[in-house]
Amino acid sequence: MKKGWDSAVERAMPPEARVPAEMSIGGVRIAPATVLAPMAGVTDTVFRRFIKNASMFTDPTAPADVDVETSNEVSGCGLIMTEFTSADGLSRMRETKRKRYLTYYEDEHPISAQIFGSNPETLADSARICQDAGFDLVDLNLGCPAKRVVSCNGGSGLLRDLPAIRKIFERVRGAITVPFTVKFRMGWSDGNIVCVELAKMAEDCGLNAVALHARTREQGYTGEARWEWIAAVKDAVSIPVIGNGDIRTPEDAAAMVEATHCDAVMIGRAAPANPWIFRQIAQYTASKAATGAGVYDRPTDMDRYRMIRDYFERLMHEVAEHPEVLGPAESDLDKRLKKNHESAQRDAIGRMKQFASWFTHGVPGGGALRREIFEAKRGAQVMERVEAFFTKRADAPEEGFVPEPDAELEAAPAAWG
Repeated sequence: MKKGWDSAVERAMPPEARVPAEMSIGGVRIAPATVLAPMAGVTDTVFRRFIKNASMFTDPTAPADVDVETSNEVSGCGLIMTEFTSADGLSRMRETKRKRYLTYYEDEHPISAQIFGSNPETLADSARICQDAGFDLVDLNLGCPAKRVVSCNGGSGLLRDLPAIRKIFERVRGAITVPFTVKFRMGWSDGNIVCVELAKMAEDCGLNAVALHARTREQGYTGEARWEWIAAVKDAVSIPVIGNGDIRTPEDAAAMVEATHCDAVMIGRAAPANPWIFRQIAQYTASKAATGAGVYDRPTDMDRYRMIRDYFERLMHEVAEHPEVLGPAESDLDKRLKKNHESAQRDAIGRMKQFASWFTHGVPGGGALRREIFEAKRGAQVMERVEAFFTKRADAPEEGFVPEPDAELEAAPAAWG
């Protein structure tokens, strides 16, 4: 996943611009109107719950007469989505192995399961599996630009075949009763912009909302997202429209709503680098409603340290309690448990390195820390290097901090591989 942007466009924004307090998708209330985008290798249950926790916001200074319904005074991330999951895989794999892809917790609601594929029957079967697993919504991926997905006519590969998409829409819609949505790109290329036609088709087939990443498949993640196409889709349909692309700050989120009149905003790449983005949007919205001036907290070094530590602790707990979530299943129970645990440890260390890299972007000297992290062989070593880095970052006793010892880390580092 590309972490940066090619440009940092300043967009004009009227004083009253802000993200809606809520929206509804087929009867499911999304409050506030913010969505964590599905990201392969990122939005597993650990990260989703981590984002939920980092996003919670209550403004104790807000005036008593501020209308919560319009201010987002109390909010978090309104909707979270799973990593995109192969419909072919879900329909073929055993129930035990599905846990790796469909595990979630009660505090993640509302939650949407995203699937991809090209066979209408298989997608319909997978959608039923997700519905039976208790997901609040099911989403179809028509946006992934990865070659391995596109080569199977999945993701954005289907954008070249609208009749095939219609068959999928109709078959999946007829198979489930929970809200059914779709996330797509503008089209395959600039010569094949189909987003407006596709959105109309989705509405005609009974889908409950659409989300547009305002780039083509050929663009990948390069160039500037063309928000005018989000506006065009919004003008074309009456179902909710979620805008996605180039939201890096609360100001960007408010500017997108103002420019496109979309019903909600979806945030992808900004979330791993700035897990506070949803809380910042809520603070910005609340202060706009209360005083007319949008303000929000910016993370300090201590905030970043605590956040990294919190994520690692959540990851450790998940590996210890549910190794099948991060590791493959086997037929023999003992062999499965052993291999699951070993695989989960390796995957956890890889994810620690990955997220520590994202979380330290923007921190002075973060490049040196990232190099040290990627040289680490064990999970405990990753955390030790993070602690050492942030301890050195403390310029003065009253401004800095000394990380408290972690008994779990010290007592069982071998469990991390």
